Amino acid sequence: MKVIAVNAGSSSLKFQLLEMPKETELVSGVVERIGINNSVIKIKLNGEKIVQLIDVPNHTVAVDLLLSKLIELNVVNTIDEIDGVGHRVVHGGEQFSDSVEISDEVIKAIEDVSDLAPLHNPANLTGIKAFQKALPNIKGVAVFDTAFHQTMNQDSYLYGVPYEWYTKYGVRKYGFHGTSHRYVSERTAELLGKDIKDTKIIVLHLGNGASLCAVDGGVSVDTSMGFTPLAGIMMGTRSGDIDPAIVEYIMEKENKTINEVISDLNKKSGYIGLSQNSSDSRDLWTASHSGDKQSFLAITKQVKMICDYIAAYYVTMGGCDAICFTAGVGENAIFTRQLVAKRLHALGVKIDEERNFIRGEERLISTDDSKIKLFLLPTNEEVVIARDAVRLAK
Repeated sequence: MKVIAVNAGSSSLKFQLLEMPKETELVSGVVERIGINNSVIKIKLNGEKIVQLIDVPNHTVAVDLLLSKLIELNVVNTIDEIDGVGHRVVHGGEQFSDSVEISDEVIKAIEDVSDLAPLHNPANLTGIKAFQKALPNIKGVAVFDTAFHQTMNQDSYLYGVPYEWYTKYGVRKYGFHGTSHRYVSERTAELLGKDIKDTKIIVLHLGNGASLCAVDGGVSVDTSMGFTPLAGIMMGTRSGDIDPAIVEYIMEKENKTINEVISDLNKKSGYIGLSQNSSDSRDLWTASHSGDKQSFLAITKQVKMICDYIAAYYVTMGGCDAICFTAGVGENAIFTRQLVAKRLHALGVKIDEERNFIRGEERLISTDDSKIKLFLLPTNEEVVIARDAVRLAK
């Protein structure tokens, strides 16, 4: 069974074709600059990278181009070999606690919560509709970033604000990166040799966007991102948690609108804001090794926030079996992982420096006597999307 996992952005279309249930990647790639000059399609096939500049005015053309490339490259003989399509959808509001087969009603529901993710849901819907047009007889499945966190209790997802803000406008913690947290926690249970229902796992999805999740018995009980992805720990360009009164204060001091300040918190804060150097952890570590104290401060500030959340989740779950590092920073920033482990010594965490000296490979990186196991575990959101497409599109 061949399934396409799709992540449609406003001007991009990422894809991966997998052979299921083996979960073997057949081909992957991205169409970039859709609707913009100098569009390009990049394909990875059998370890080879294929790049082609081509005019792609909209997502419908992008999907047609993708499907024709699959045939041209002999990945499939005809598009009839494709059995399912799974779509990443960023926000499902409170309506979706699981992935779902796409219907007119589902599309309407996604549209109805688009004000909660105005930059993402409309783009996700564009991809859905383009594939519906190209593959009208193939069932599509929507896989929501927020669905995994719908198991949180009210004392975790509600804010201390007027309750009618929640009942009228849906103001609450939703959380994101759900497919990643789900994949990593399930894989960690396998590595522990336990039924996931008997595990307490903390997943650290550390990329340019970053979030933590407490997974107790296989379900999310708390997560660091909130109503939007701006909340939680400091990230590449996002501030993470701050005193909300800062917004009004900076508006008055710098004569800015609320939109301008929120933009600063999303795009000019975090690593780039505190370091005044870069939003990339690799640049910050390079600068730190050269004596740049501001860059090192940005790293250590994020590490502190990570550990503060871990400590809180340890208490929430009444313990922890494993802490897992994933995504770009989590999988590659060797010294960041060391700093996190060092700060968690009070919990009996011990990192094995030799095991930890690796990037992007699945591995136990704690010592044998560490009270909490540490794993480096590359995430695979596409596999989750494909699994759900198989499960729901039958």
